[in-house]
Amino acid sequence: MPQTNKVQTKEAQTENPSRDRILERIRAGLRTVVPEPAAMRSGQVIFEPIVNPLERFQQECVGNLMECALTADSAASARQLSKVLQSLPEGETFVQDDPALRRLIEQAAPARAIRWSSPSSSEGAPGEASQATVTLAEALIAQTGSILVTAACGGRGASVIAPCHIVYATVVQLVPDLATALSRVSQERKLDSNSFACVISGSSRTADIEKILVQGAHGPRRLVVILQTAT
Repeated sequence: MPQTNKVQTKEAQTENPSRDRILERIRAGLRTVVPEPAAMRSGQVIFEPIVNPLERFQQECVGNLMECALTADSAASARQLSKVLQSLPEGETFVQDDPALRRLIEQAAPARAIRWSSPSSSEGAPGEASQATVTLAEALIAQTGSILVTAACGGRGASVIAPCHIVYATVVQLVPDLATALSRVSQERKLDSNSFACVISGSSRTADIEKILVQGAHGPRRLVVILQTAT
């Protein structure tokens, strides 16, 4: 008799009504026939047509929480860069080592430490002291207000580590869509000589926690495009 009581007690302990209900719901769901999704019609329009690429890029930048400053020439671009850097906390600025940015930094003459990108492991990416990175873009995508960059911008960390990412570009780099941007960089063989390519659509942000928008979650909380209208 004592042995029988032990068996009954063990069986009672293994009973789990909640588990049984969950398993039954899963079984019922598996028995439900799910209809096949309707096939997408070829040529179906996903994005609105682009009438004015520059205007469209500016509109998309607003939706992407990205700052876009139009400048008339290199002198105006340098002044805009200086203005943005002055608004940041103290700290160094990591800059892609390119002749165009060398000239821009010389004109802007920022009153803060400048560190140029380098192939060496110790200087090749921004660090904790970097408050901003200044890079070029391979292309600007009007359709989505995005920026296409490659490893040429100063390594993988150049566009994600510092709190502020500043991109210097000209209107000749503005293309209507991603397919055109990728086609251009492929023709220029830039994807052959760089370890990665990245499309950036606005500042880093998330609303995973209680649907509260937080910027700077996985990268720069501020993305600024200095777009020069004259080459």
